[in-house]
Amino acid sequence: MDKKTENFLGIDVGGTHVKIGLVNTKGDILQFAKEETGALRKHSLGFNFGFVETVGKYLKKYPEVKHVGIGLPGLVSKDRTTTLEIPAIGELNGFNLKGALLEKFPDIIFHLENDASAAAVGELHFGKGDNTDSYLFITLGTGIGSALIIDGEVFKGVRGNAMEMGHMLSRGNSRLEPLIGRGGILKIAARMMESFPDDIGELASQELGMHVLVGAANKGNAVALKTFAEVGEILGEAIVSTVRILDVNEIYFGGGISAALPFISPSMEKSIFQYLSPYYLSDLKMQRATLENDAGTLGAAALCFMD
Repeated sequence: MDKKTENFLGIDVGGTHVKIGLVNTKGDILQFAKEETGALRKHSLGFNFGFVETVGKYLKKYPEVKHVGIGLPGLVSKDRTTTLEIPAIGELNGFNLKGALLEKFPDIIFHLENDASAAAVGELHFGKGDNTDSYLFITLGTGIGSALIIDGEVFKGVRGNAMEMGHMLSRGNSRLEPLIGRGGILKIAARMMESFPDDIGELASQELGMHVLVGAANKGNAVALKTFAEVGEILGEAIVSTVRILDVNEIYFGGGISAALPFISPSMEKSIFQYLSPYYLSDLKMQRATLENDAGTLGAAALCFMD
């Protein structure tokens, strides 16, 4: 691979859209496109082989590309050939995606990875911060994703799918993801509106959503602030357990809900400083990741560096 001049395809597979970017080695997205996941489900070949055909369309469009990185929202086999459990796209469960791609395009090098791990790799190679090569990466969005980078490599665990923080048990023996993923946060907000009707303010006249909630928090809305404070408490408790197990001292937050980090952080840090000892706190670094909305595409493209 010529890391100075080569362009890659970064493909971020999601339940709503498949995002495709032509990315250079500097992390510039030269071209960008989206395909509707629903349309691929209706493909005459079915989603799986329809996806393979779609990859081919972009390989034909960009004939210079020799490496393709693909981020997937779920579990992938340890050898990164087969999609095991992809909740948003059940058709992919148990499908040898890499094999199907290589059969069709034998001259292309394909890299498959869980989407949170891909985002973490993107921050490693294309991030604008001063991160080291070992850190915990947490994505806050529709779900809760996480990945661990150790010495510049994705930590895969024994069978290939370590670091599913979103499925850690938390309060009331509920998983972290339904508690503080997008749906969980909106449930907390609805409960706060019911408990504190005098503090609803402008939220009373708007359809409740994450952008609305973050906007209200920016204006000091008490219900929005109470909502994110509870999110911070829950997230902080999960981070305490994770830090204790991994002995990691650098944490980055990505995903759409990381925009609310200024309102989540105070209660999150309070929990962390309450339950971690000085050894863990002495050099603990926590901040928002730098790639923001491009993390999925750039992260997928950055997998091409992981030969």
